[in-house]
Amino acid sequence: MSTKLALASSKGAQHTEEQVQQQQYYIGYYWRRFYVLAGMGLAVVVGVFLWQRHQHQRDAAAQRDIFPAVYCFEAENFAQALRSDGTYAGFLDIIEKYGATKTANLAHFYAGICYMRQQDYEEAIQHLKQFKAKDYLLQARAWTLIGDAYTEQQNYLQAAAYYLKAADYKPNAFFTPTYLEKAALAYETQQDYQAALRCYQRIVNAYSKDELYEEAYKHASRLEALV
Repeated sequence: MSTKLALASSKGAQHTEEQVQQQQYYIGYYWRRFYVLAGMGLAVVVGVFLWQRHQHQRDAAAQRDIFPAVYCFEAENFAQALRSDGTYAGFLDIIEKYGATKTANLAHFYAGICYMRQQDYEEAIQHLKQFKAKDYLLQARAWTLIGDAYTEQQNYLQAAAYYLKAADYKPNAFFTPTYLEKAALAYETQQDYQAALRCYQRIVNAYSKDELYEEAYKHASRLEALV
């Protein structure tokens, strides 16, 4: 009997020891995994910080370099504003050298206007589409210019789509009525009188104090007879 008890006790002790070793293995495994993941997370945080610092430094340099191009733009020297003559950076040079910075983003907007003034509407569209902003004015303005470029190309449906995109972006009494009027005219050119009517009705219903109200009211009344 005592022998059986001794054997059972020995097996129990061995089993307990195996459990302890197994627990120690899992504890060690998960702690190692935790340290690896924590190290990876720290590396990502440090990497993002260094990238942001690098981008800030690049953007500061881009802001210094863009001033001559802006000066040429304001003087309506659009060819030189776009591309440098070797003594300063044009908007295209800023985009190539400082891509992904805020200043390069703004350079796309300027470049789009330069190409518009040179009647190179396809290039204007490409640059204006790359411009992104969250402000009250410039983003809607960029979409309106894209609409103008499509209008020049006689692509009126695309033009109307971008005018409406501008009108729906942070609607306001200062600019939205103009965007809606442009969309209405583009739709009328395509004989889509129902869509044009909706644009004029938005002006009439939402912007009764705007100078375009009376004109929009007349056009809405005219189109109601056609649809």
